[in-house]
Amino acid sequence: MARTALLNVMVNAVLKAGRGLARDFGEVENLQVSLKGPGDFVSAADRKAEEVLMTELGRARPGFGFLAEESGETAGTDRQNRWIIDPLDGTMNFLHGIPIFAISVALEREGTVVAGVVYNPILNELYVAEKGSGAFLNDRRLRVARRSKLEDCVVATAMPQLNRPKQTEYLAELRAALAKIAGVRRTGSAAIDLAWVASGRFDGLWQHNLAPWDIAAAALFVREAGGFVTDAAGGDASFATGTVVAGNETIHRQLLALLKGARVTDG
Repeated sequence: MARTALLNVMVNAVLKAGRGLARDFGEVENLQVSLKGPGDFVSAADRKAEEVLMTELGRARPGFGFLAEESGETAGTDRQNRWIIDPLDGTMNFLHGIPIFAISVALEREGTVVAGVVYNPILNELYVAEKGSGAFLNDRRLRVARRSKLEDCVVATAMPQLNRPKQTEYLAELRAALAKIAGVRRTGSAAIDLAWVASGRFDGLWQHNLAPWDIAAAALFVREAGGFVTDAAGGDASFATGTVVAGNETIHRQLLALLKGARVTDG
């Protein structure tokens, strides 16, 4: 695919940050690690990757704001554009030597995500999308899977960690899912999960307790690959609620109904 100047800027930034993560991943036992919360570690590699991303993106597009996992929100002089960054989605995997993690960068313009890049430097998988132009994995165009019955599907999820909200609700949803769905998977990276829905590896997804930087880029991939991404109510409030449901039109609709039924039964 021929990339636009905007995507080239984003791809160059994530590739540079990815080289650092790949080096650190090879020496994961030597990382300087601090504890940010139960089950939520932040490493020296995480912080270095964010610094690289902000430096490279800031140099290419001066004035754009930032919303980043480690450094929070930084207002720019350009109030219409901001970068949404997760320098290392899947930190727990990274620290345990599991090669399922990614860098995620999205550009939000006037409240709408218009471009996204997700990169796994170990698997060398580069996902890119620009609103209205399709989604691609290493230059191959993506389409969501076409399965239409949950009993034929593999669906991704994320189990709430210790002391995180929605544990009781999630367990009710999981019981309902296990009774209806062929396979349920947890990779430990929401960005990769959504990218894999876009590529057809997963048929659908539901997750809670997510931040905007977890989903901003990869949710665009699903939509550009012909799928649907909403909150659990079927609306557009995923950033606010932290909940995401995704799949092709049919599977997305069935997942919404399953989750609603689980909440009613649990209540």
